[in-house]
Amino acid sequence: MLNLHVENKQLCVGDVRIVGVASSSVFLIGDTEVISLSSMFDTPPESVIISPFVPLPSEG
Repeated sequence: MLNLHVENKQLCVGDVRIVGVASSSVFLIGDTEVISLSSMFDTPPESVIISPFVPLPSEG
Protein backbone atom coordinates (compact mmCIF):
# COMPACT_ATOMS: atom_id res chain seq x y z
CA MET A 1 0.00 0.00 0.00
CA LEU A 2 1.26 3.47 -0.88
CA ASN A 3 1.02 6.09 1.85
CA LEU A 4 1.71 9.62 0.56
CA HIS A 5 1.64 12.68 2.80
CA VAL A 6 1.75 16.15 1.19
CA GLU A 7 1.59 19.34 3.20
CA ASN A 8 0.80 22.54 1.30
CA LYS A 9 1.24 25.67 3.35
CA GLN A 10 -0.39 28.00 0.81
CA LEU A 11 -1.79 27.21 -2.61
CA CYS A 12 -2.83 29.80 -5.16
CA VAL A 13 -4.02 28.58 -8.57
CA GLY A 14 -4.33 31.07 -11.40
CA ASP A 15 -5.06 29.58 -14.81
CA VAL A 16 -5.16 25.88 -15.63
CA ARG A 17 -4.60 24.56 -19.15
CA ILE A 18 -5.13 20.86 -19.76
CA VAL A 19 -3.75 19.67 -23.09
CA GLY A 20 -4.77 16.02 -22.87
CA VAL A 21 -6.01 13.38 -20.48
CA ALA A 22 -5.53 9.64 -20.18
CA SER A 23 -8.28 7.09 -19.88
CA SER A 24 -7.77 7.10 -16.11
CA SER A 25 -7.18 10.62 -14.86
CA VAL A 26 -7.55 12.62 -11.68
CA PHE A 27 -7.37 16.42 -11.69
CA LEU A 28 -7.63 17.88 -8.22
CA ILE A 29 -7.08 21.34 -6.80
CA GLY A 30 -7.64 21.61 -3.09
CA ASP A 31 -7.74 19.27 -0.14
CA THR A 32 -9.05 15.77 0.22
CA GLU A 33 -8.80 13.14 2.91
CA VAL A 34 -9.02 9.99 0.79
CA ILE A 35 -8.83 9.14 -2.92
CA SER A 36 -9.96 5.59 -3.71
CA LEU A 37 -9.08 4.23 -7.12
CA SER A 38 -10.41 1.10 -8.77
CA SER A 39 -10.20 -0.45 -12.19
CA MET A 40 -12.39 -2.90 -14.06
CA PHE A 41 -11.69 -4.47 -17.43
CA ASP A 42 -14.60 -6.37 -18.99
CA THR A 43 -13.35 -6.75 -22.57
CA PRO A 44 -11.82 -10.09 -23.59
CA PRO A 45 -8.04 -9.73 -24.07
CA GLU A 46 -8.22 -10.93 -27.70
CA SER A 47 -10.43 -7.96 -28.68
CA VAL A 48 -8.11 -5.26 -27.30
CA ILE A 49 -6.12 -3.29 -29.86
CA ILE A 50 -3.06 -1.55 -28.45
CA SER A 51 -1.57 1.08 -30.72
CA PRO A 52 1.29 3.57 -30.33
CA PHE A 53 0.64 6.71 -28.33
CA VAL A 54 -0.56 9.75 -30.25
CA PRO A 55 1.80 12.70 -29.72
CA LEU A 56 0.28 15.81 -28.20
CA PRO A 57 0.58 19.08 -30.15
CA SER A 58 3.62 21.11 -29.19
CA GLU A 59 3.14 24.43 -27.45
CA GLY A 60 4.37 27.39 -29.29
